[in-house]
Order: sequence, then C-alpha cells, then structure tokens
Amino acid sequence: MAVVIIITIVIVSLVGFSGYLFYRYVLYDIICKNSVNSTLKKYNIEKTQFEIIFEYYKIKGNKLSKREISKLEKYYRQNDPEQFLLMYDTIREEFKNSGKKF
Repeated sequence: MAVVIIITIVIVSLVGFSGYLFYRYVLYDIICKNSVNSTLKKYNIEKTQFEIIFEYYKIKGNKLSKREISKLEKYYRQNDPEQFLLMYDTIREEFKNSGKKF
C-alpha cells in the first residue's frame, strides 16, 4: 500500500515539475514575446526586437554577434520590456540628429 502512494507522489511530482519547466522556459517566453510585439505594434514601430537591439548597440559603438543579440533580446523581453521603447527612441533621435532618413 505504501509503495502505491509513493509511486503516485513521485509521478505527480515529476508531472508538476516538468509542467513548471515547460511554462518557465517555453510558454513564458512566448507570452513575453507576444506582449512586446503588441506594444511595438501599438506604437506603430515596424522594427523587430532583434533589429532594435542591433541598431541601438551599433549606434553605441558595440559590435555584437547574432547570438549575443538573441540573448539580450530574451533578457530584455522577459525582464525589462520597456527597454525596447527606450532603445527605439534613442535610435530615432540619432537618425533625426544625423539628418538621415529613418
């Protein structure tokens, strides 16, 4: 009888833990990505998250690899989503000040 209870507890624990990991590493990122994309769309920003980060760091003089940009994209998306709007404003101001077409 005790073996059945222990096996049930172990199975439920494994299912719960795997569900948490799925949520934390897959579903949460998808939700965050949709949220940031809808915010960018709300403000009529046609650039992707990747493009915003790439251009921002290019203006700042940092040359980042695609992998580094992807890591930053995920970090900003999950931890600091309003940073995309701030970076976009910086990019827009830089183009306005340089006289280039945005």
